[in-house]
Amino acid sequence: MDIKRAIQNHGLKVTPQRRLVLSTMKELGHATIDELISRIQAKNPEVTISTIYRIIDSFCSSKLLSRFTQPDGKVMLDINTSEHIHIFNDNANVADYIDSDLIELIKQRLVRQIGKDEIIDKISVQIITINK
Repeated sequence: MDIKRAIQNHGLKVTPQRRLVLSTMKELGHATIDELISRIQAKNPEVTISTIYRIIDSFCSSKLLSRFTQPDGKVMLDINTSEHIHIFNDNANVADYIDSDLIELIKQRLVRQIGKDEIIDKISVQIITINK
């Protein structure tokens, strides 16, 4: 991923702070906001928490990042904005499962339920596993 081009392609101005946030998320893949803040401030303590929050909001609004909630209620950020499934294990680790056929099947089943006046904007599925 070309960080500069990705930011520009989403209609945002390229700044050093935005580049840092996106490159850090690229490294992490999935992260809580606290994890992201900690990692960014370890690299550059001059970047304020409020700046990081504003960048996160702009990235999520422009669909450069996505936001989801873990089973324990923590908000997570995801560099992968395509439709996919999150699989959580007992250790709260998250992995992406990409199956476009399954996502399409879910959409087809849901279309019958939601009615003609609404369209499905995004499918978000979480699978939680436990050890036997």
